Amino acid sequence: MEVLNQLVAGGQFRVVKEPLGFLKLLEWLFSIFAFATCGGFSGSLRLSIECAPPNRSAPITVAFGYPFRLHQVYFEAPSCGAGPPERVFLVGDHSSAAQFFVTVGVGSFLYAPAALGGYLFAPQAYRAGGRGPRIDLGVTAALAFLWLVSSCAWAAALAEVKAATSPSGVLAQVGGCQRPGARCQALGAPRTSGLNTSVVFGFLNLVLWTGNLWFVFKETGWGGLGAPRSAPGGGPPKRPRPGGGVRPPRGGVRPTRGGLRPTWGGLPARLRPGRVRGAPLGRGVRPGSPHLLRQPDVGSSPPAGGAVPKSRPKRRRSGAGPGAEPRPQGGGDRGVGGA
Repeated sequence: MEVLNQLVAGGQFRVVKEPLGFLKLLEWLFSIFAFATCGGFSGSLRLSIECAPPNRSAPITVAFGYPFRLHQVYFEAPSCGAGPPERVFLVGDHSSAAQFFVTVGVGSFLYAPAALGGYLFAPQAYRAGGRGPRIDLGVTAALAFLWLVSSCAWAAALAEVKAATSPSGVLAQVGGCQRPGARCQALGAPRTSGLNTSVVFGFLNLVLWTGNLWFVFKETGWGGLGAPRSAPGGGPPKRPRPGGGVRPPRGGVRPTRGGLRPTWGGLPARLRPGRVRGAPLGRGVRPGSPHLLRQPDVGSSPPAGGAVPKSRPKRRRSGAGPGAEPRPQGGGDRGVGGA
């Protein structure tokens, strides 16, 4: 009782309200009607055979039922002559179709509550992409096909059973009815309404199991039909990266081999450090990098909105050795004889 209360409190019985669980209940119920109306059938027919006086005969009752081995059913009929009574057998053996139909019904009767119990008590085995939905899909497809074959076979066999047990057909096999002065008539025909109902329930089960294939197929997750599982916090599920792990957010700190370095995905373009030739975009210059920011050359255009940077004077080295004095850059006397 405690387990039942926990299931109700946890909302496990909501699957019964969904088509997947509700159809399992209908399949279980209709399978009972199908195999019970066929396997529990028993009928009889009554005949009256009267020979010419002084021979008289009482009414004859012929009983038959499941599994419809009619070739083993017989009755004693008067020969309307000086000989002993005649033994008359019915025609046909329809046990294979009847037993096949009942076997499929019993199998459906056992599997439907088992699958429903799996939905209720083992929901982790029926998650999208698991093995449980695939097994359920295979068994459901197999039972739907078996209902089609067994229902058609039993419907054809039932037509032959009706013809073999009709009073007019049975009286045609009695030799005493062919003698002059004999009166043969039917007193009662068998009622086969229960057998007709079994055929109807067989095709209803076919419709139920075939229609349930779609809802079971959605649980397998094939074709992207399975509902995605949400994250425990209620947010959208995180998509795993191809190499494993979870994709980090744009802003924040990202671990590297040498330690932690900031990422610039969340900053606008004007606030990011400039890109150096040969360095990756958005990462700036790390200490110890061979790439250094170059100073603007003399004569280059000044940056917009700022002052003109002062250029450093260029030093010219003379052709003399290390101890030579540098030349003045300005114009001076070229020599005594330069005038």
